[in-house]
Amino acid sequence: MSATPGGATYAASGVDRSAVTEALSALLQVVRYRPPPTHGRPVDAPGHYAGMVRIGRETLAVTTDTVGTKVRLAAQVRRWEEVGEDIVGVNVNDLAALGARPAGLVDTILCDRPDAQVFRAIGRGLDRGLRAAGCSLLGGETAVVPSIVDGIDLGGTALGFFPRGRAPVTGRRVRVGDVVLGIPSAGVHANGFTLIRRLLDERAVDLRAAGPGGRASLAEELLTPTRIYSGVADAVAGREEVHGLAHLSGGGVRNLVRLRPDVEFILDRWPAPPPIFPYLQALGGLTDEEMFQTFNMGIGFVVVVAPTHLAESRRRLARAGAPDAVPIGRVGKGRGVRLPEHGLSYLRYS
Repeated sequence: MSATPGGATYAASGVDRSAVTEALSALLQVVRYRPPPTHGRPVDAPGHYAGMVRIGRETLAVTTDTVGTKVRLAAQVRRWEEVGEDIVGVNVNDLAALGARPAGLVDTILCDRPDAQVFRAIGRGLDRGLRAAGCSLLGGETAVVPSIVDGIDLGGTALGFFPRGRAPVTGRRVRVGDVVLGIPSAGVHANGFTLIRRLLDERAVDLRAAGPGGRASLAEELLTPTRIYSGVADAVAGREEVHGLAHLSGGGVRNLVRLRPDVEFILDRWPAPPPIFPYLQALGGLTDEEMFQTFNMGIGFVVVVAPTHLAESRRRLARAGAPDAVPIGRVGKGRGVRLPEHGLSYLRYS
């Protein structure tokens, strides 16, 4: 991969993550209410993947996310099952990043008009995702709001818990010398589609043409559902040698900063990304910096482990469904995330 100065960016396509962070900070500055302890005690894990609350002896984790503008591509080619599965993946993977086991999910569908055929296809994908995550559908909300939504918007909220004796994996135990294990993604998952769609439209790309992977159309490759990591995370979370877990979603490799901002994640063994990523990079003249801060670049989940337990951790991950987990780097002194081969360094999440 190579850097192309002046290429397209996620911010120029309409999603400026720095602006999102600034706006969110403004919101949180004025949300000051704290309920009495009888309503549960929030667990402090600022900037992490899910919120947590302690109720009696139990700790619960809650997260919410949407499929984003990937649904626009789904509508364009009339394929809905994949984004139905994504409703589950984008949420339970954030629970997995804390070591929480998914207990249930509620879905949210906003649309301009209900379509039984579309809803049925979404439901089939939703069912596949729930089976993969071992998660129940607890209910949901469907709102027909044509004055707000043009088309359809999909999201959900997931609830997780920590099996008896398991503490949340927040990354505070990450230390210099740890090994960073990467578990491959299934493709672009559900991130960066505002940028992807802009590139496809501007270049009038035929979505029916063969994708760069050579086994499916471009549309099918881009719509490949988010890989669900609940099972593999559950197999290692809570073990003494596992110091951190991370879901590489929006923000790309910068997500690792959320584990510990006072160490450096040196990703000096990053594997060659699957063909869809260099294809998108060439299509938009994107820099390496933009690629690694927008997309997962072939690694969807990370497990940070003590070096003395590397082989054992890989065996556990393999038995749980991730025989493809590979070392992609290490933890060193410093701050942020660094990819030496690409000359890249990120100090903050956004």
